Amino acid sequence: MKHVIIGTAGHVDHGKTMLVQALTGIFTDRLEEEKRRGITIELGFAHLDFEDGLQAGIVDVPGHEKFIKNMLAGAGGIDLCMLVVAADEGFMPQTVEHLDIVSLLGIQDGLIVLTKKDMVDEEWLEMVRDEAAERVKGTFLEDKPILAVSAQTGEGIDELRACLHELVSKQADKNSRIPFRLPIDRVFSVDGFGTVVTGTLIEGCMNEGEAAQLAPSGAETRIRNLQVHGKDVETAYAGQRVAVNLAGLRKTDIQRGDLVAKPGSVRVSYMLDVRLQNLADSNRVIQNNSQVHLYHGAAVLLTKVILLDRDELHPGESCYAQLRMSEPIASKNGDHFVIRFYSPLETIGGGVILDDAPQRHKRHVPAVLEALKIKESGSEGDMLYQIMAEFGATLPAQAQIAAKLTLDNEALERELQALLETGRIAEPLPGRFVAAKVLDDLGAACCGILGEYHKKNPLHAGMKAAELRQKLFKGMEQAAADALLGELCRGGRIQRHGERYALADFQVHFTKKQTVLKDKLLQYFQKADIEPDSVEDVLATFPQNERTDCKQVLDSLFTGGELVLLSPQICYHKDAFDKACQAVYRHFEDHELITLAEFRDALGTSRKYAMAVLEYLDSSRVTKKEGDARRLLKRP
Repeated sequence: MKHVIIGTAGHVDHGKTMLVQALTGIFTDRLEEEKRRGITIELGFAHLDFEDGLQAGIVDVPGHEKFIKNMLAGAGGIDLCMLVVAADEGFMPQTVEHLDIVSLLGIQDGLIVLTKKDMVDEEWLEMVRDEAAERVKGTFLEDKPILAVSAQTGEGIDELRACLHELVSKQADKNSRIPFRLPIDRVFSVDGFGTVVTGTLIEGCMNEGEAAQLAPSGAETRIRNLQVHGKDVETAYAGQRVAVNLAGLRKTDIQRGDLVAKPGSVRVSYMLDVRLQNLADSNRVIQNNSQVHLYHGAAVLLTKVILLDRDELHPGESCYAQLRMSEPIASKNGDHFVIRFYSPLETIGGGVILDDAPQRHKRHVPAVLEALKIKESGSEGDMLYQIMAEFGATLPAQAQIAAKLTLDNEALERELQALLETGRIAEPLPGRFVAAKVLDDLGAACCGILGEYHKKNPLHAGMKAAELRQKLFKGMEQAAADALLGELCRGGRIQRHGERYALADFQVHFTKKQTVLKDKLLQYFQKADIEPDSVEDVLATFPQNERTDCKQVLDSLFTGGELVLLSPQICYHKDAFDKACQAVYRHFEDHELITLAEFRDALGTSRKYAMAVLEYLDSSRVTKKEGDARRLLKRP
């Protein structure tokens, strides 16, 4: 499922908040001061639901110049930009600055919305449209849609919603295999829950109960609870607005700009090597040793700029630079950032991080500049990735990879780690790797196989693991195949139910008649407990014209795990099966072996039912028969 964040951008009082409310029904100004002054000060959040089930989050950012730092805190996780221009005023200073910022942050897609259409005539509107088209030339918004709307009358809102749906549906799925990373833009306490932080999950997926680390402090914590759009979820994915209840931390332990990340997945440093860009419309020349404010994620840090190959960086130019911070920063190679002049505050440039934990460099050193050029081009990493793609799904070990490269072990480990951190490769088994492209191709093939299976078996919870392994991998060792299927599950493309797999969004849908039969069957087997009638006798209690549906429903309940088929004629409700298993486990707490007679007496049933349970556990490799007794191998 796609998880996309749409961000507003534009000058103060150009109607961004009213536009979001017209699209979603949600008024994002939450502070009394915002409501009183009629401008957005803090970030506001809403969700836009489309008729086909697609959903996008919307970040409504402040437009006033004094609140640019709040705008930057929300812009880091944006996938699509909705540049808002009031039809009665046209482009204004913060419109230009916001457009510069979202361009520097690497946003590649979006559209332009002309608001307050009801306040101007058609001739004026066309003039503003032409001005907007001219102003965005040379940016990522060149030739993008320009729509005119009125949030007051609703005119054009449906067309805008349809255009946003098209843009959202075209967005590529995010790579959930990257370790999760959440820049914190709000921190607060909730009575009875403790400390809660919010942000846009920019990478990976977070799971309830998972260990986490606060950066740059390094404080360890655990994800106690997750919410997306106000609803509890077990997993949150990159591209979603997330509220996280963190265990063991007080509100005073955290500040806006901190990062919640998978332990050990980000490095903390006081320096960054970067490709630095001075904006073409900047009014400043960036001097070597200039003091600037660095904006990264939701963090703001005082920074000194060291130009590595020149003394001045003029508007429209870029160069390699080292940024030296007064406080530590947690970042990753490839992250985008923005810099603003120290005094007076104005956006002057930004760029991309090439090394998130470099050594201190001297200026004008050819070897340093050449190393940065290699890091920027990613040549070694690209070569390694290509070799990984050629290995396919064989999960090569490091020694196999090294045999095809001239890199030494230390350099290879460094490049493998870099590819892991950026999600270009995964490590399904310890020390064995696979390229993301291979996983994507496997995912497409797996979805095709499961899609066909669901068409033929709409009441089955999914395809048996052994059957899927055979169709998808053909001869691969089971551990490797299961590890790759696990990666596809983590990527959100498929889901696992016991020993079956299904598409991530697949659900069994019963007809009304089948639902009634399902309830009757479940009620009967639950009431029958550990001594039910045979499956054949149970089916015989239903009218002849219902038995075909009954068999289909029974089959679905078996695949879904609500009923357990111990033998062709003995079926248990899952609660009865659990009861029988617990009797086995209790016996093994004090004994090494269990006989049929001992189990029969422990369960309080006949030999027939006791034998069915034990033989089922034998076939599931939970127990192993030794003579006339069984030994416990594992708890399922």
